[in-house]
Amino acid sequence: MAGVLDGVTIVEMEGIGPAPFCGMMLADHGARVIRVARKGAPDAKGRDVLGRNRERIEADLKSPEGIATVRELARSADGLIEGFRPGVMERLGLGPDVLLADNPKLVFGRMTGWGQYGSLAQAAGHDINYISISGNLHGYGRAGEKPTPPINAIGDFAGGGMMLSFGMVAGILNARGTGKGQMIDCAMTDGAAVIHAMMWGFRGMGAWQDTRGVNLLDTAAHFYDTYECADGTFISIGSIEPQFYALLREKAGLTDPAFDAQMDKSAWPALKAKLADLFKSKPRSEWCALMEGTDICFAPVLSMADALEHPHNVERGTFVRLDGIDQPAPAPRFLATPAPQPTGRK
Repeated sequence: MAGVLDGVTIVEMEGIGPAPFCGMMLADHGARVIRVARKGAPDAKGRDVLGRNRERIEADLKSPEGIATVRELARSADGLIEGFRPGVMERLGLGPDVLLADNPKLVFGRMTGWGQYGSLAQAAGHDINYISISGNLHGYGRAGEKPTPPINAIGDFAGGGMMLSFGMVAGILNARGTGKGQMIDCAMTDGAAVIHAMMWGFRGMGAWQDTRGVNLLDTAAHFYDTYECADGTFISIGSIEPQFYALLREKAGLTDPAFDAQMDKSAWPALKAKLADLFKSKPRSEWCALMEGTDICFAPVLSMADALEHPHNVERGTFVRLDGIDQPAPAPRFLATPAPQPTGRK
């Protein structure tokens, strides 16, 4: 099966992190993605999960021949993605003015942390910085503790590469309808802010405090948190709705009337301490046997190694092994045009 993006061609200027993730998303679903690497750059081949399903060529971007190679590829492509600092492609002679003149239908996707303009546009940065100024990182962590970065998932990938993959598909759809391509300015600061849209809505309704660890979904509530078990492993519960909370109480034997005050924030710390003692009284396997698969909203907190073996993930084929490397399978699932099995290099 070819995949839902069969017939789409993308030129990807080799980089790291979010732009390759965008390329992976497009390639996973059938797009032809041609990665342009620097002359002599090391090739990770199958070890680079973000680089799967690619064709790869090398080009000396300091030479007229290398620039001509990229321009020729872009002339027949639907899109190009790059993750350089603003102005680099222009200095190479590969800016959007040049490439859209060569191919008016081209969608030119630009992935940066700060965006193509703004006072920080030319500054270096990483995910931790981008989610800092977007207001996200301030809210990650427990009450009274410093902000805790959620690795680089929010800026680089959710607000970066995933956002650009959406932008590329939308831009290509528009170009096919209008005959006109365009440049996409995909900034991780913007994308991270969008990822928090629900929290901004809650804040506007007065249902979210701009302080860590005091809200419904940020570890303040006793019924929405992780807990350590007797064997040193962890479980998660998210029993927000009254019926799910009632089932938690039933399965866990929480007959103490103090637990009646589910939404009384003043009671949350004491109730959390009670739950912490309870969950630490048994190993995780016993809590899984009692609660997993019920409407408690329960799951074990699994390591990457354990996630590979969880029955639900095995049944769905959530992970695949390619060139000796365990990795996530393409998502989402298209039932009529499923993604082809990943390959390390086409």
